[in-house]
Amino acid sequence: MRARVGEIVVDCQDPRLLVRFWAGLLGGEPVDREPGWSYVEPPEFVRLAFQQVPEGKQVKNRLHLDLEVDAVDPAVTEALRLGATRLGEPVTDDYGSFQVMADPEGNEFCFVWAD
Repeated sequence: MRARVGEIVVDCQDPRLLVRFWAGLLGGEPVDREPGWSYVEPPEFVRLAFQQVPEGKQVKNRLHLDLEVDAVDPAVTEALRLGATRLGEPVTDDYGSFQVMADPEGNEFCFVWAD
């Protein structure tokens, strides 16, 4: 037997805020299921859910999303417009390039692209 990923759940303080940020970035319609729980089903991606927890983010994520983009500048511009923060400068190594970002609650994610 193999398990399948049904959804990715992000602990947060404001599910309604984060679901709208991620829906704006990935597509799909935000759904507020009940107080403290929201989700979006982006095209060609697993459901991304947001669950309210009382504590704030304290340290670096142990898991983050790498989002493939054709061009980083428009992706960064749109993410910033939606409420993201750029963390550092773009990095290029032997495997490609990436830009670390943070969503409105500080959860890190990366835009990755081929040079």
